[in-house]
Parts: sequence; C-alpha cells; structure tokens
Amino acid sequence: MVFSDGKEQELHEMFMEAALVLAREAARHGEVPIGAVVVRDNQIIAEGYNLRETNRDPVAHAEVVALRKAAARLGGWRLTNCDLYVTIEPCPMCAGALIQARIRRVIYGADDPKAGAAGSVVNLFQPGLFNHDVEVIPGVLNVQCGQVMKEFFARRRK
Repeated sequence: MVFSDGKEQELHEMFMEAALVLAREAARHGEVPIGAVVVRDNQIIAEGYNLRETNRDPVAHAEVVALRKAAARLGGWRLTNCDLYVTIEPCPMCAGALIQARIRRVIYGADDPKAGAAGSVVNLFQPGLFNHDVEVIPGVLNVQCGQVMKEFFARRRK
C-alpha cells in the first residue's frame, strides 16, 4: 500500500484501530466481528458493529449501523466529506449504501473473497459505474483485521 505521506498512513491506522475495537466488541456479543467508523474532519462522528444476530436484522451490518448514526448526527442522508473505515471489504449491500450515502472514501482492512464488493468478487466502486464515485483504499491493518475474523470462526468451529 502506498500513502502520500506518513501522517495519512498514521491517521488511517488510527481510525482502523478504532474499527478493530468495535469488531472485537461484536465478537463478544456473538456477532461476526466487523467494525466501522465514520470520520469527518479527522474526527469519528459515528461508529457501528455487526448487529444482525442481536437485532435479528439482515441489514444490520457494521457499515449500515455506522451510516445511520452518522446521518442522524449530521441531520441528513448525504454524508459528503465523510470517510468510512471498516475492518472487512464491504459486501454488495454495504457498497450500495456507501454509494447512496455519498461517502467520499471507504478504507478497509482485509479482503472478503466470498462477498467483497470492492474487487474481490465484484467491484461496485468502479469509477463511473454509478452516479457517485467512492474512492477505495484497501489493506489498512490487513493482517490484524483478518486475524480477528480467523480467530472468531476458529472459536465457533470448536
């Protein structure tokens, strides 16, 4: 991964660490460990983790939870000038929600080879595909993000 400068890399890692804390919290609740934070002006304005099992809600993915909180906080659905950090590559549903919310950038940790919509399975973020382009920055704290998932599913298999 190439960063324009060390400060940008440091910020990406700091916000991904915050998403990792949320992912671990999700795991403690028996949820697939994915965490997300919405950042605007270098401050976290909303956060979320998977709540599908807890809420019995098929769309309660970490990204959607965080987007809803950010929209409520900002008083509107257009989240322009906001970035979303998420521990795992967004699925097609979440990619669509990020596009619709007008998120500026999505920064994710580990690839999702089974459901990733930022290039692993499909690329819904391909520039020019929809009415809004979202910049994608993959692989931030990739190893740590992938490890949280591996550990969670290893415990489940036992």
